[in-house]
Amino acid sequence: MGPDALIPISLFIAIFGIFYLYLSTRNKERLAMIEKGVDAGIFSQHGQNAIPTGRIIILNLALLLIGIGIGVFIALLLSTYTALRQDAIYPATIFTMAGIGLFVGFYMTKNLEKSQK
Repeated sequence: MGPDALIPISLFIAIFGIFYLYLSTRNKERLAMIEKGVDAGIFSQHGQNAIPTGRIIILNLALLLIGIGIGVFIALLLSTYTALRQDAIYPATIFTMAGIGLFVGFYMTKNLEKSQK
């Protein structure tokens, strides 16, 4: 087993460790809350007013991809019509527009949650 095999193994161990720590901590926290007599209804978000998680993920993913597309288009325009360096324009505009897309998605999700209540 060479040093090349250690990278995927250590990556798998790290991901497994993170999931195990998350699930075990969540379980312990829930058991402690139940022992103290807290209402167990706070663990489920499937009430009448809850927005399905799939819709939120699709909305944010769509806005992220739209932002990336607009970023590529703006970078193409900037590199064609200006004397700016092409290798600096593309990542900057793509990440900026993707961030703006996620920011818009955050506010749209917040408005969806407000309208559901």
